[in-house]
Amino acid sequence: MNILPSHSTVIIVGAGPSGLMMAAQLLRFGIQPIIIDSKTALTTESRALAVQARSLEIFSQMGLGERALEEGNIAKGMIIHQDSEEIASVNLSTIGEGKSPFPYVLILEQSKTERILIDYLTANTCPVFWNTKLLDVHPTDKVVNLKISRNNIDEIISCDWLIASDGASSSVRKSLKIAFSGGTYEQKFFLADIKSKEEISADAVRAYFSENGFTAIFPMKDSNYRFIGLVPKNLNQKSDINFEDLKPYLTYNLGFPITDDCCNWFSIYQVHHRMAERFSVQRCFFIGDAAHIHSPVGGQGMNTGLQDAYNLAWKLAGVLVNKYPESILDTYAAERMPVAKKLLKTTDRLFSFISGQSWFFRKLRNIILPFLGTKIFRTAVINQKIFGLISQTEINYRHSPLAVHHSAMKNIKAGDRLPYISFFDEKLKEETDLYKWCKSTSFTIIVIGQLSQRDLLAMVKWIKLTYPIGLNFFYLPPSKRNQHVFDSFEIPENGKKSLIVRPDMHIGYINDVVDIELLSGYLENSIGWR
Repeated sequence: MNILPSHSTVIIVGAGPSGLMMAAQLLRFGIQPIIIDSKTALTTESRALAVQARSLEIFSQMGLGERALEEGNIAKGMIIHQDSEEIASVNLSTIGEGKSPFPYVLILEQSKTERILIDYLTANTCPVFWNTKLLDVHPTDKVVNLKISRNNIDEIISCDWLIASDGASSSVRKSLKIAFSGGTYEQKFFLADIKSKEEISADAVRAYFSENGFTAIFPMKDSNYRFIGLVPKNLNQKSDINFEDLKPYLTYNLGFPITDDCCNWFSIYQVHHRMAERFSVQRCFFIGDAAHIHSPVGGQGMNTGLQDAYNLAWKLAGVLVNKYPESILDTYAAERMPVAKKLLKTTDRLFSFISGQSWFFRKLRNIILPFLGTKIFRTAVINQKIFGLISQTEINYRHSPLAVHHSAMKNIKAGDRLPYISFFDEKLKEETDLYKWCKSTSFTIIVIGQLSQRDLLAMVKWIKLTYPIGLNFFYLPPSKRNQHVFDSFEIPENGKKSLIVRPDMHIGYINDVVDIELLSGYLENSIGWR
């Protein structure tokens, strides 16, 4: 049995996707955390299902992108039905073409996502202490004390920093008496993972709208399908609904002969929409479902938690190695709470549209749905907007204290995710992209435009003398082959742009001039780089 240290630098409570990602990100920055969880092992249920483009970009940066694609199934389309009649189809395979190296939605069960992350932790000797229940938390300005029960024995342990990723019923949040405001939708949902003998939908998500409610079918690997939908009205009052109760509805109302198929997992649940009033208390931070829960519409939940971890990890790691001041940790809540609030609002509206059973909502769906595939999703601009919203690639931190925008540029601003742009590297004479330039754990300075040899040497010398470790530099001079890059950044002839990209691939600083003193000022004053 692993011995749990009496004191640790970072303790992560909860070995779900958010907690595992937090640990994996800290490991990338050289910090060794530990994870505790009251479960005895990883979850075996599929639960969350969609891995969005932004999450795949994070996996790719960690070297895990290919494995995620191998384990999952790319949703190439969405087919919309009114009752059993197909009324619209949408091509999803290229909806985000040019916006991300992953211009689609990946169907990947939560259990597989967790397995990918736990294997990463195991390869980096990061321990997970199972069967360890948190009983109480007492944070101070210097340390966090925890009372735990491990193998039915109570212990007191401590850590410098605590990350609560222990789900909607977070013991940490309850112990610290942090309000979790919101509510519960009255509708009941069913979820069933089915292995079918017949092909239902190999690579397209199917959405069914009817008088009885809503059902969606997601194709997974090896003829497995996730059915998720509203419990039919005639079953709402039944207290012990099982899969046998749903079979007639799925077979006769939707037309799926699944009477002899195998149901691997079945669950009835209600959907909640809540958000913690604070994302941090002294040395404790909340990420994932411990911080916010919402409707599963759009497949945003798990992905939002992964991004919480992605945002917090580089800041905490920098504090732990005395690179940044502790005040940078305040930007976690400043950046992520607005994202959570907007997500709750958006998913609430979508949930109301999809699940509403009143005459008004049924009429509204009858009018709108036929236009989705024939009109709305056939428009490139609208496609890009929809992809940006669902994929989470349009999430920005423009109002963050870490975002400094000294540019006339309007389309791309400080705080935005670095756009995915391919180009030709004139130095290495090979095709590359901005993400490959910024794949390390460091801040990256990018200069686009013509620099004299003298200015270029001065830039390199300043970086080597002032920031010998942890600051990368890339230079893209003008060329006809790369004119599209200059166009994307709205750089006029003979113009320049200087950017500082954060470790999480969000742009921290943009300026229309290249000035070492200004670049240094951002790193020292906004980031607090010591």
